[in-house]
Amino acid sequence: MINLKANVYTIDGEVKKELELPGVFSINPREDLIHKAFKAISLSLRQPYGSSPLAGSRRVGHNLGPNHGISRIPRISGGSRGVLLASTVGGRSALSPRSDKVLYKKINKKEIKLARLSAIALTSNKEYIIKRGHRISDETLKNITFPIVLEDEIETVTRAKDAITILNNLGLYDDILRAKEGKKIRAGRGKMRNRTYKQPKSILIVGSSQESLRAFASLPGVDVASLNSLSIRKLAPGGNPGRLTIYTEGIIEKMRGVE
Repeated sequence: MINLKANVYTIDGEVKKELELPGVFSINPREDLIHKAFKAISLSLRQPYGSSPLAGSRRVGHNLGPNHGISRIPRISGGSRGVLLASTVGGRSALSPRSDKVLYKKINKKEIKLARLSAIALTSNKEYIIKRGHRISDETLKNITFPIVLEDEIETVTRAKDAITILNNLGLYDDILRAKEGKKIRAGRGKMRNRTYKQPKSILIVGSSQESLRAFASLPGVDVASLNSLSIRKLAPGGNPGRLTIYTEGIIEKMRGVE
């Protein structure tokens, strides 16, 4: 069972007080909806590509009909070159990708809402966090409570050096090193398309605004978000819930209205 209370930690890693969690962390999570919503969102973000719908069809061709000793395909006026058909040079493409294809995938509003709430709830589940592959020492797992809640002073940090110190105090910096060491060159044509490297996802930090957490955003694998920008793609990258997440105390109070 998920505890309905969690400790609030200072930037020094000490327990400041105990906080009662909002009801969103106690709902019955639907992992199947998280997978479904992530797939629908990811497919809807695809870039349309393909040839023009009129490609190969901008010529005028004439069919001479039978009894001329040549095949009955459209040809240019005054010549023998075939046009328009897919079997001719310069004709249309038979089965090419269409740029006017609708790539958007529909999903019910209630399903995507429940998927988002389920992804938030599973950020407090220790088993799912370990299952995702986050690197946390046994000592930290015994002493820390999930979800991890920090005091609002974390948003005053402006230097990456201070951000690293805070994560070290909490015992979470090993996961940043895991993301840094896991950076590798992408296999395939993506290297030619300005996405040369792949890097594992590490900690997600949720605060009042993304600008106030800019010092953490520069760390390898770390994402920052506000309550409005808290999406399934950030909470459950790859459709796998249980991302290691840090919430500020103020955001926990605001989440009481999300129930």
